Amino acid sequence: MSLTLKKEGKFSYIEAGEGRPIILLHGLMGHLSNFEGVFKHFSKIGYKVIMPELPIYSLPILKTNVRNLSKFLKEFMAFKNIDSAILMGNSLGGHIALYFAKMNLSKVDALVLTGSSGLYEKSMGDSYPKRGNYEYIKAKTEAVFYRPEVASKEMIDDVYALVNDRSKVLKTLTIAKSAIRHNMAKDLPDMIVPACIIWGKNDTVTPPEVAVDFQKLLPDAQLFWFDECGHAPMMEHPDKFNDVLEKWLKERNL
Repeated sequence: MSLTLKKEGKFSYIEAGEGRPIILLHGLMGHLSNFEGVFKHFSKIGYKVIMPELPIYSLPILKTNVRNLSKFLKEFMAFKNIDSAILMGNSLGGHIALYFAKMNLSKVDALVLTGSSGLYEKSMGDSYPKRGNYEYIKAKTEAVFYRPEVASKEMIDDVYALVNDRSKVLKTLTIAKSAIRHNMAKDLPDMIVPACIIWGKNDTVTPPEVAVDFQKLLPDAQLFWFDECGHAPMMEHPDKFNDVLEKWLKERNL
C-alpha cells in the first residue's frame, strides 16, 4: 500500500478519510494490505478508516489471546479518541471484534464479519499450515482462496517465514487454543447491534454453515453470499464487497 504506516507509542496503523470511524481488523496471518480495496473506497466516501497492526506476535506468550487483543483494541480506540466505531474483521479479526463487542457494546456502531472465527473451533488450528517445504506452504496458502492466484508471492513468502519461526509458531498455536476457549455462541444473542455478514460460498477455513450460525445467533444480522469466493471476500471480490457494504451501511444510516 502506498499509505505510510504511522507509529505512535506502541501503536502502528494507517488511516485516511473523515467521518464515522471504521476500524479494520486483520486475521492471524493477514496483512493491512488485505483490506486495501475497502480502505481506499470507504475513506473517500465519508468515513475515517483506520487499520491498526494487531500485536499478535509481540505480546508476551501468557497474554497472547483473544481477550488481550480485544483489550489492545480498546486501548487503541482510547488513544485515537474514538468513542464508538464500525468494526470490520476478517478471520481472527472478526473474533476480536466480537469479543470487544461482548465487553464494550456501547462502543460498537456496527459489526462487519467476513470469514470470521468465533464459532467454528477447528477454523484456526486446522487452517494453520504446518512446517514444510516451500511448495507445500504455497499450496496451503493458495487453498485459502477460490482463485489461487490471489495468493501473491509476497504473501506466500511471509507465511513460509512465519511457519519456520519457532516463536511465531508457538504464539500462533496459543492464539488458536484461545480462539477455541473463547467460543462466542452464548454471547451473540446479547449483541444487539447491526451486523453485516459477508461470506464466501467456497470458504474452506470457516465453512458456509458458520455464516448461517452467525446470522441465526446475532439478533440483527444480514448475510450476503459471494459465489466463487474463499476465506477473504474483500480480497477476491473487492468491488462487489464495497458495493454490498456501502449499500448496507446507507440502509442502516451508518
